[in-house]
Order: sequence, then structure tokens, then C-alpha cells
Amino acid sequence: MNKAELVDVVAKDAGTTKKDAEQVINAMMDAIVKRVAAGERVTLVGFGTFEARQRKARTGRNPKTNEPLQIPAKRVPGFRVGKEFSEAVNKKR
Repeated sequence: MNKAELVDVVAKDAGTTKKDAEQVINAMMDAIVKRVAAGERVTLVGFGTFEARQRKARTGRNPKTNEPLQIPAKRVPGFRVGKEFSEAVNKKR
């Protein structure tokens, strides 16, 4: 499912217009990105938790020359699935 399909489903399920559904989805995604980028954790109970994680510096290899190179430490976004979401995905059909 892509974003346009998600907008269609949300609009139908919420009984609203596609334009309104898209605005809500965009606002939600922007809020999550801004908060995680600021170092906060965003928890949606039953769905999951978005957070920034620190990745350590490490040595990698250039695939063309096979020479070692240093990969710097950085923060990366992470998601930990919630219990209800996990149970719904693993529910036997």
C-alpha cells in the first residue's frame, strides 16, 4: 500500500474527504518526524514507538576497491512494534 492508497482507505473509513484525510496523515507524519529528530520518543499505544537510535562508528569496505573506510557514527530512526500490532500480524488466519 502506498500513501495515496492509505489516504483513500482513511477517507473511506473516517467518512471524510480525501483532501482532509491527506492533511491529517501529513500532519501526523510531520509531527512524528519533528519529535523524533528532536530526540523525543513518540509512542502510539498498541501501534508502536518511534525513536532516534545512535549507531556507532565502524569500519566498512569500499565494494569496488575492497579498501577499508571509516563509517562515522550517526543517529538513525527506529521503530519498535506495539503488542497489539504484533499480535494482529501474527494472528492465524
